[in-house]
Amino acid sequence: MRKSPISPMKNPDKIKNYWIKERKTVALLTIFGILYNVGMIARPIYQGKLIDALIEKQNLYRLSKLSLTFILVIGLVQFFRYLKRYFVRQFANRTTATMRFMIYNNLIHKSEKELHNENMGNLMTKAISDVDVCVEGMRKSTTEVFDTGVLFITYFITLLNYDVNITLCGSVFIPLAVLIAERLKKVIFKFTREYREKVSQISDLTYDRIDNAILYRLYGRELDNKKIYEVELSDFERKAIIANVWENAMQPIYNVIAMSGIIFVIIMAGNQTYNGSFTVGMFSSYISLFTVMAVKASRIAKLFNTIQKSRVSWGRIKTYLKEYHKTDKKLNYMNDDIYLNIKRLDFSYNENDYIIKNLNLEGKKGDIIGITGPIGCGKSTLGKLFLCEYSYEGILQINNKELRDYSPYERSKLISYLGHNPNLVSDTIYNNITLGDDGDISHVLKMVCFDKDLKYMDDGIYTLVGNGGIRLSGGQQARIALARTLYHKNKIIILDDPFSAVDMITEKSIIENMRNNYKDSVILLISHRLSIFKYLNKIILIKEDKSIDYGNHEELLNNSSLYMQLYNLQQRKESDKDEE
Repeated sequence: MRKSPISPMKNPDKIKNYWIKERKTVALLTIFGILYNVGMIARPIYQGKLIDALIEKQNLYRLSKLSLTFILVIGLVQFFRYLKRYFVRQFANRTTATMRFMIYNNLIHKSEKELHNENMGNLMTKAISDVDVCVEGMRKSTTEVFDTGVLFITYFITLLNYDVNITLCGSVFIPLAVLIAERLKKVIFKFTREYREKVSQISDLTYDRIDNAILYRLYGRELDNKKIYEVELSDFERKAIIANVWENAMQPIYNVIAMSGIIFVIIMAGNQTYNGSFTVGMFSSYISLFTVMAVKASRIAKLFNTIQKSRVSWGRIKTYLKEYHKTDKKLNYMNDDIYLNIKRLDFSYNENDYIIKNLNLEGKKGDIIGITGPIGCGKSTLGKLFLCEYSYEGILQINNKELRDYSPYERSKLISYLGHNPNLVSDTIYNNITLGDDGDISHVLKMVCFDKDLKYMDDGIYTLVGNGGIRLSGGQQARIALARTLYHKNKIIILDDPFSAVDMITEKSIIENMRNNYKDSVILLISHRLSIFKYLNKIILIKEDKSIDYGNHEELLNNSSLYMQLYNLQQRKESDKDEE
């Protein structure tokens, strides 16, 4: 099996470690970078020799030999250039993949609360655009070490061998260009940071406009939203222009400053040629070498700008580059039987402000247990406790083992959870249910009464659901999400309000199908609709004061005034609907 180039690394928040990780590639690009830039000297030297040979009218053999050598040198140098660029691009591609892998790894290990605090547009900008900018800075820093640093030193030494005085006089303006760029780096950093922040803001606004287009149209807010968007786009354009001007418009100025010494070079080298100290070929070679050196030196200034951009993006993504968390896929022995034991369970987000207080529950395979109560009583919170994202007090055991003592992977094989949000991906119905597995989904589609819907879909189970399931009705989205939960069958199945978007007949049919096909599981059904609770084994009623009533449907009708009140109210509403 081919090894993936994307692999975890230690201390991904330290930028030097990305060069260390790709040290073999970096070593190769170093070798070919040096060979290429040193070899670049040969072109103008041999060019000068050819000019001198032509002026001196040397024989055809000598001219042919020089010409062939010149061509071979150019070919070899370009071959080294190709290899250097190949390994530089390989370094950049692998580093980009690694950074995005580490960001993704960090995100999938965040809790639900942490993910809710994330800004989608900002996150997408960081994971894609900021990573690209950061890696581009790393790539240019790596290549400029050779294309500017090594080449400048090599050319400078070569020019000194031609003439020390001319070289020193001609190079006097080069440090000035570099100094100006160094002084301007704080300004560039400031405007680049403002620009990158605006990119995130625009990305978020764009995502919001697409995701909520129907909502804005429904309430006649399209024009107002458009005006806000246009104002932000104008500000984005202004910040982009300013950032790009400071980054790119200064480069010609740096070039002019660095090249100003060409005046001294032409005068002094021309005088040397006139006096006979330089041949015409040497004069041509010297001018070519100096021009390349000055232009390359001015690129040091541009490198400062690139590094400032990279610094901004690195600061934005650094907190998302965390140590790799390897998923423990070790599965200890699990009893085929299932027993759920909850005793004296307490939970609070804030100290002494309890959402759940002194809850007790036992469940065995085949049980369908209803959990209900007024809005905000904590019934959904109880379901989320099984995800182990929050600490709880008391006992919550599965097969006599505390829930928190199971590994995340073991819990994923014990518990299936369906929350309020269907969480459909922009893919086919089949892939939304299987999540990449191969298998037959017809049984779960029939179980959630979706087989009839498929008759009206030309592509059947391969119908695309659209972003977030937008091509489907609310009821269809809910049933596909339920089908996914039931397809990945586990010992404990938690369903939080799964029937809110389906009618009562479908709801009853689904419950009957679940009772017949999931006799080896414990199902916790969290719902405010009590019409199907008569078919459940046990019911927990959580009251506003956090006290709890236990029993089945008949027992709670007889012993709980709140349950009877809620049930009768819902029954009257259903009767009114039938009369209409």
